[in-house]
Amino acid sequence: MERLTSTQIIPDAFQGARDDVTMQFALIWGQIKAPLIVPLLRLAVAICLIMSLMLFIERVYMGIVIVLVKLFGRKPDRRYKWEPMKDDVEAGNSTYPMVLVQIPMYNEREVYQLSIGAACGLSWPSDRIIIQVLDDSTDPTIKDMVELECQRWASKGINIKYEIRDSRNGYKSGALKEGMKRSYVKSCDYVAIFDADFQPEPDFLRRTIPFLVHNPELGLVQTRWKFVNADECLMTRMQEMSLDYHFTVEQEVGSSTYAFFGFNGTAGVWRIAALNEAGGWKDRTTVEDMDLAVRASLKGWEFLYLSSVKVKNELPSTLKAYRYQQHRWSCGPANLFRKMLMEIITNKKVTSWKKVHVIYSFFLVRKIVAHLVTFIFYCVVLPATVLVPEVEVPKWGAVYIPSIITILNAVGTPRSLHLLVFWILFENVMSLHRTKATFIGLLEAGRVNEWIVTEKLGDALKSKANKASKKPRFRFGERLHLLELGTGAYLFFCGCYDVVFGKNHYFIYLYAQAIAFFIVGLGCVGTFVPRS
Repeated sequence: MERLTSTQIIPDAFQGARDDVTMQFALIWGQIKAPLIVPLLRLAVAICLIMSLMLFIERVYMGIVIVLVKLFGRKPDRRYKWEPMKDDVEAGNSTYPMVLVQIPMYNEREVYQLSIGAACGLSWPSDRIIIQVLDDSTDPTIKDMVELECQRWASKGINIKYEIRDSRNGYKSGALKEGMKRSYVKSCDYVAIFDADFQPEPDFLRRTIPFLVHNPELGLVQTRWKFVNADECLMTRMQEMSLDYHFTVEQEVGSSTYAFFGFNGTAGVWRIAALNEAGGWKDRTTVEDMDLAVRASLKGWEFLYLSSVKVKNELPSTLKAYRYQQHRWSCGPANLFRKMLMEIITNKKVTSWKKVHVIYSFFLVRKIVAHLVTFIFYCVVLPATVLVPEVEVPKWGAVYIPSIITILNAVGTPRSLHLLVFWILFENVMSLHRTKATFIGLLEAGRVNEWIVTEKLGDALKSKANKASKKPRFRFGERLHLLELGTGAYLFFCGCYDVVFGKNHYFIYLYAQAIAFFIVGLGCVGTFVPRS
């Protein structure tokens, strides 16, 4: 076989530049850009614009509904029958239904006393309530502390049960399911659930249970979360803005239109009959609360959201804890959508409107499209158009629609409007993590069933952090996040290219977004808790 010459391997156009890597790359780029890169990027822009429109229409629809609800909507106590629980001299406390209060916990050293104390302080006849502490702790010291706390309240006349199990199978859903199997639960009509950092007010049951008592069609009453540490750091303020929109708009719209909204896993009261009819707790995904809510809704049960009842709780204030939480909250719904799509479509009990709402609005737009379009469009595709000027993004897609969506998202937290720019940049950074988790859920990849309990700092660790040295130890690699750093480098490069060759002035956004990615990539957000 004749030996191949360099001219046979490398086209003539490349001969003059074969020793110059930069020139060769430029020539290769010119060869593939027109036939390959430009069509693919145009397709990506078109898909992203469609997703943006889907999200825009959803946000505008919810905005219109919430305005109408605020102006003309009837309050829950007018939409549903509600009468306060009254004492009956002859019947005694038997007029009050039996209520089970479940508190699942796992190594909650810092907050277990707060949650148990708040549950034991609920205003309800002592012979008509059972407090059930479901302790999955693996630390023997913490288990002993929790058990002693339960014994302390039991000595005061509180009907409190300390329950443990041999393994953590099913994690939280497994603990809740095991708790429902206890013989004393058979006498209960309703179950209130509070995660370990949630502290209900004493009148919580008196404000929620009457709705379930007087309206047999209701299966769930969900209440709002109130964040006790929202002002701790900038990261918690950003979380407050996102979650306030969820509670102020998404939950309220679902409840007011009798459509569907998800159970938040805590600060809610279930009718045990509805829970059992739906099939009880299942651990097939990491969002057992959403799984149960969808199944109960498909059985015809209605849900009520009470924005007036607020339960204090703690936001994750370390980046590590927040990343784990967001992975679970993004991966779980996508995986549940994959598992339940056909079950929803073939259901015979609910209307076609409710099916469309659950599939399209609740799952597709809010749980999948919202994550994908935020990262893929604003952090990948839009910057790429700077490098490929042949592809243009219309102003309405690049500026107007994102601006309106952002403003609509921010209405839930008026006090933080001045932080809007920081919120946009932070949400775009977190969208990388959420997009990755969404694909893991849809494809059932490696970390699909990863469950890591969100760390709560409590007062003790915060005090420890405040007393720590001003120059905490930094272990190289411990707080570095390579994906964020890589994305930041890509955005920074696109920004530099736009300064030199661009015409749309995207570099202002690109530089700001790159800095945000670098800050998170270096772990410089949230509360820093030094090691002991």
